[in-house]
Amino acid sequence: MSLPPQNYVVILDEERLRRFIEWLPELQIDETYYVCLFARNKYAAEGQKLSSDKGQLRRFTSTKAQLVDKIRQTECAVGAYKDRGNPVPQEALALYINPNPRSFERAAKNTLIELAKLITEPYKGYNPHQVTLSEIQKACSRKVYLDLDFDHVEPDEVLAQARGRINLDCLTVLKTRGGFHLLVELAKVEEHYVKSWYKHLTALPGCDVRGDTLMPVPGCTQGGFNPHFLPVDLDAARLPPSSNGL
Repeated sequence: MSLPPQNYVVILDEERLRRFIEWLPELQIDETYYVCLFARNKYAAEGQKLSSDKGQLRRFTSTKAQLVDKIRQTECAVGAYKDRGNPVPQEALALYINPNPRSFERAAKNTLIELAKLITEPYKGYNPHQVTLSEIQKACSRKVYLDLDFDHVEPDEVLAQARGRINLDCLTVLKTRGGFHLLVELAKVEEHYVKSWYKHLTALPGCDVRGDTLMPVPGCTQGGFNPHFLPVDLDAARLPPSSNGL
């Protein structure tokens, strides 16, 4: 008889995670990655529903070199994460990252401004550490990717409609539990599509969230699902670092 896990499991496939980290843009001197572990109510079983759909359990910044170790540090003892005093169930965990680097320099300036505003008023429970993390999350350093989140449609259907509206070699598809993210590498968009691709792609059926957003981390849990990259087109499109996908 197998015993239940003693620790939460966040990393499902370390090799896939490491290939994803290789895929991420290299950071510049003032840049970092922003990562957040959520407890998602929609992934919890009926008898274990949570108080909110996106309860933040842990959030942190990391370089590419530190990312595996930083994620592993979230795998604490089962029950250490709580919601209204109750242990958060394993199946509710979902790890997200913003693939666009965040700017420490920009975040530091914005944090000073925000804290200056806060300290002019009576204290109302703010936490300077959390204020800083929020400013880091908002401080996009450079938009390498624009992220389009699709639900209730298949990647092949969307790519077929995208052909002729954008060059497919600038696209990467991330399969997620409920759909997929279509990542557009902005520097690779061909000139004749630059002014029109956004309007066309965001109008496609199933496109929900778009912009500089968080996405599930390949190789890590998303409600028990293991997100992974899919090849876009074997002949023309850009493939992830492994020929078999991530």
